[in-house]
Amino acid sequence: MNLISQILQEKRQNSNCALIPFVTAGYPSIELTIETLYMLDKRGADIIELGIPYADALADGPLIQNASKLALNNGVYIDQVLDLLRTIESKIDAPIIIFTYYNPILVRGLSCFIREISQFGVKGLIIPDLPIEETDYIIHLCNDYELELILFISPTSSKNRVMNILSKAPGCVYLVSSTGVTGIRESINSDITFLSNNINVKTDKLVMLGFGVSSPIHISNILKSTLHVDGIVVGSAFTKILSNYCYSDSLKIIEELGNFCEKMKSVMI
Repeated sequence: MNLISQILQEKRQNSNCALIPFVTAGYPSIELTIETLYMLDKRGADIIELGIPYADALADGPLIQNASKLALNNGVYIDQVLDLLRTIESKIDAPIIIFTYYNPILVRGLSCFIREISQFGVKGLIIPDLPIEETDYIIHLCNDYELELILFISPTSSKNRVMNILSKAPGCVYLVSSTGVTGIRESINSDITFLSNNINVKTDKLVMLGFGVSSPIHISNILKSTLHVDGIVVGSAFTKILSNYCYSDSLKIIEELGNFCEKMKSVMI
């Protein structure tokens, strides 16, 4: 079992849940991203999702799209992300999941990209626009480099598609909590409970929940509900804190990120 699934499995066995912050590499700068990763690791992150900036990030809402745009304007592409990974390798305990779209991987070369990120300790890979027909080959490549490909399931997925994804997923799946893009929401879609329970009944796959989780109250409500999830991804809320970099001292922003991470983690214990 891959390290990502191992962590989620341990959480499930202990009736607990993993905290998985998301940040965009290079936003607002590479240096601040590195400090952010160190802080998140120190203040409670079980797993960290690191997004590679992309100009056509269709699954992302305005906050993260803007973060990607500014990171790209700063010249942050795959090479710069690899340099970042080289810098933090062995310096943090939380395993890294890379979040990126399919086209940049194709341009880089599938085997080349997967080999490169694995060399710097990455343990998971999420490709939100990956065609289901392409998953078998990507999973094969990932297995060669001890990476876990994490597949998306959304509320709009048909029953046949859900079963197809579950049959292919190596260990865990990413359950999208609502239709649309990422972003801060007032509440989590209650309809997702049916899909979560259906997954739990039909398979023993581990489940990460994301899109719209942005406060300790959200996490508390999820944990009190009948949802079957083993990890919770929080992205836009961390990105919103980082968006204040123009108006605040960078050290204060990093400390605010750490405090927020601790608050989110505290309701999971």
